[in-house]
Amino acid sequence: MFDYNFAGILIFFNSAYHFLMKFIEQFNRSFPFLVVGCALLSLVYPQGFIWFSGSWITFGLGGIMLGMGLTLQWKDFDQVFKTPLWVGCGLLLQFTIMPFLGWGLAILFELPPFFAVGLILVASCPGGTASNVIAYLAEANLALSVTMTTISTIAAVVMTPLLTNYLSGSYLEVDAMGLFISTLKVVLFPLVLGVLLNRFLPRITKKIIPFAPPVAVLLITLIVASIIGQGKEIILTSGFRLIGAIMVLHLLGFLLGYFISKIIFKNKAVSRTIAIEVGMQNSGLGAVLARENFTNPSTAIPSAMSSLVHSIYGSIFASMVKRINQKK
Repeated sequence: MFDYNFAGILIFFNSAYHFLMKFIEQFNRSFPFLVVGCALLSLVYPQGFIWFSGSWITFGLGGIMLGMGLTLQWKDFDQVFKTPLWVGCGLLLQFTIMPFLGWGLAILFELPPFFAVGLILVASCPGGTASNVIAYLAEANLALSVTMTTISTIAAVVMTPLLTNYLSGSYLEVDAMGLFISTLKVVLFPLVLGVLLNRFLPRITKKIIPFAPPVAVLLITLIVASIIGQGKEIILTSGFRLIGAIMVLHLLGFLLGYFISKIIFKNKAVSRTIAIEVGMQNSGLGAVLARENFTNPSTAIPSAMSSLVHSIYGSIFASMVKRINQKK
């Protein structure tokens, strides 16, 4: 009798675990719809999201980076040594195409200084964890995507403050050292902590890892919706030129990332991966850096809106690839 009941309990928990894993997978896939839906809702009912502000946003991004670090091991960086040209090309495009596009589009669309600096800042950010989700859905090279996201995130500790300071000089004075310290605090430290925990406490991290992606999705959604809600008035009154600039920025990021890498490597999976990494920025990082280093809160709005646009583009890109593959 006891054995029968024990077996029944095991079957129940096993079924519940599989159901939970399926739910998490579907939740991760719903990332673009969740971000867009909550952002639109925050324009109608900002009170539902603006509570997630101030230090909550900083801790939120730190949690995302920690979760990313938990999924990594030292051996995951082997991809850099196996395919250095793939990773190197992706990094070069990431930190040249997007920052200079951001600078040029800010001039072309005649954005006010706080929007212009915010656009340049988010364009100078590395790839985000959302790009890994889209790479999976688009049947791209997921290992390369994770590697590029990780390496670009580490490189961003230097590159993001440097590029933002250099390209934003004509708009207002940028505290490059402040940006550098903020990037260390919210990116490098949590990332390294996650890798160390994975190295020395593997049993614990193995149980936590499945929950890292959905937590990241939830935190990114809250960060974006909060900033959109707080900037509701200025978005509705003067944010249309900014929306146009961001739409062009990410569209060109996807297209140039794909076609340049396709010409160089002639590998569709690699080209898709690089396109996704170049076209999708770590908007959460941009939002936190803007909040911590600029007095005008509207500087963070381009990062929030960037998250919406690149999520929509990424979903369309993944859908197009799946349809093409199905036809083949």
